[in-house]
Amino acid sequence: MRALFLFTLLAFPVAEIWILIDLAQQYGAWLLFYLVSVALLGLQLIRDEKTLFSGRMMQNLSQGGNPIKALFGSARNILAGILLIIPGVLTDVMAAILLLIPVKTEGQAGAHAQSPAANDDVIEGEFHREE
Repeated sequence: MRALFLFTLLAFPVAEIWILIDLAQQYGAWLLFYLVSVALLGLQLIRDEKTLFSGRMMQNLSQGGNPIKALFGSARNILAGILLIIPGVLTDVMAAILLLIPVKTEGQAGAHAQSPAANDDVIEGEFHREE
């Protein structure tokens, strides 16, 4: 089991370098432009998450939500930003998969969902009987 983990850990950078060399031979300077632009997007993602984290946490706490969900959502975005900064196509794919996973917070679910009435047969209102 340890050997498999070690092999996977060592094979990942080798595969990353191999793909980068192959793509550099095919696309040349466009690959460099891609790597720089994706790294800048990752850096911007980390900066935005750093500035929005405290506000998101306070909003979640004020709505009575679970702060762990907000913490994991921010950690997911920061990890995706770090993966985007690391040069390589495999890390960019992993970051895109991380960013595509939806994070459902308590506030989003409660704002749009209406709970059904306890008894749907009851119609509330006032009446008076005329004779």
